[in-house]
Amino acid sequence: MTLLPALYGHGADRADAVRVAGRSLSSEALLGCVNAVADRIRGAGAVAVDATPSLEAVVGMVGAVHAGVPLVPVPPDADERERRRILREAGVTVVLGPTRPGALGLPAVPVDLRQRSSTRQPEPEPDADAVILYTGGTSGPPRGVRISRRAVAVGLDLLADAWRWTGDDVLVQGAPLFRAYGLVVGLLGALRVGSRFVHLDREAVAGPGGTLYLAVPGQWARIARDRPLARALAGARLLVSGDAPLAPAVTERLRLLTSHSLVQGYGTTETLIALAGRADAPTAAGAVGAPLPGVEVRVLGRDDLPVPADGESVGELSIRGPTLFSGYVDRSGQRTGTDGWHATGDLVSVTPDGSHRIIGRRRTDVVHGRVRSVYAGQVEEVLLSYPGVHDAAVVGIPHRLLGEQVTAYVVAAEGLTAQALIDHVGRYLSACQRPRRVHFVDELPRSVQGRIRKSLLIAAG
Repeated sequence: MTLLPALYGHGADRADAVRVAGRSLSSEALLGCVNAVADRIRGAGAVAVDATPSLEAVVGMVGAVHAGVPLVPVPPDADERERRRILREAGVTVVLGPTRPGALGLPAVPVDLRQRSSTRQPEPEPDADAVILYTGGTSGPPRGVRISRRAVAVGLDLLADAWRWTGDDVLVQGAPLFRAYGLVVGLLGALRVGSRFVHLDREAVAGPGGTLYLAVPGQWARIARDRPLARALAGARLLVSGDAPLAPAVTERLRLLTSHSLVQGYGTTETLIALAGRADAPTAAGAVGAPLPGVEVRVLGRDDLPVPADGESVGELSIRGPTLFSGYVDRSGQRTGTDGWHATGDLVSVTPDGSHRIIGRRRTDVVHGRVRSVYAGQVEEVLLSYPGVHDAAVVGIPHRLLGEQVTAYVVAAEGLTAQALIDHVGRYLSACQRPRRVHFVDELPRSVQGRIRKSLLIAAG
């Protein structure tokens, strides 16, 4: 099984096979640079690369995967303590690129784009680790997840079929390279399918010339607020959102501006993308599609019984299939249950046609009132639909009479009032779902993986 067949080229040499932050490599140059990296690190235990949006970082990452050495992408914003933990837990023995704090005295191998090699690298076993990715860290310290070459290949082939993704596409993305969505789906996907790959710099949210655009919800929200930028995407073939749920209000505004119904995908670090809309059947606003072929899902309620597919009942999503991870690097806990199911910790509802809607995380996205539970994601969607609201997070804060009260933290334009937002939620949801308190903040606390740290908001009260 060749994981990245497009590395070896398809026909004429493409001058812009890979483009990162405005710099390009041809197909031939990319293979030569990747081989040069692979020659120098073959046999290493695991290789760390700072996941910056740079051509050197991309070549280093692909070089590690090509060499059969587990790749550990390190978030660029990780502090020294987190960096040291990742390197130690993941068993990193070599750092590709310049050394940075937290390198534990490990040898550093520079990535020099002037160095080329024509070595034919042997293909590792399918069950060998391709990457070690860290979870989002929303409800605890991020955990290192081992993902095999087989799981990556299967997952990408399923997506290529669902999205009609071919070598004629130009994939443009701004998704972070330390997350599965940006690294596995975006970068490795392009090198498996054979499409040209464009990765934007950290400030950009979209770029010209693509047929297939991948972005995370925050980026799509910024695009939706920029009318000229959104209209420039009308000529694309497919717009895809992943990594987290996308607010229906953003989906609808993008549809009006681009004439595209966004395709959404769902997955965790442990599962890769397991549910997705298809190019010929985009998902409805707020939904993430149906399971990909060969992926099994089940949704269980509090009684551990399947919930009805009525679009209203909510349960925890579990997944079983060929895209599942191989285990955690800390070796604690089982990879799956004894029956092969992995409980995602995400709450979902299922419509009669089999489409799934992500409600939120079981631990942090449910406000437990004395009368009924409130799902934070539903309140956040309504808040984000109000003009001038740029970001929002809803949590449950302990309350003497209510059990937990619905509390919102909002990043918004100047002049908005708490009462206006409370009334806005009340127009669409029930009285118990309206926030009791609204805090305006400059930004929401996020983990180095970019996920909102709701535990800090709860602690702040």
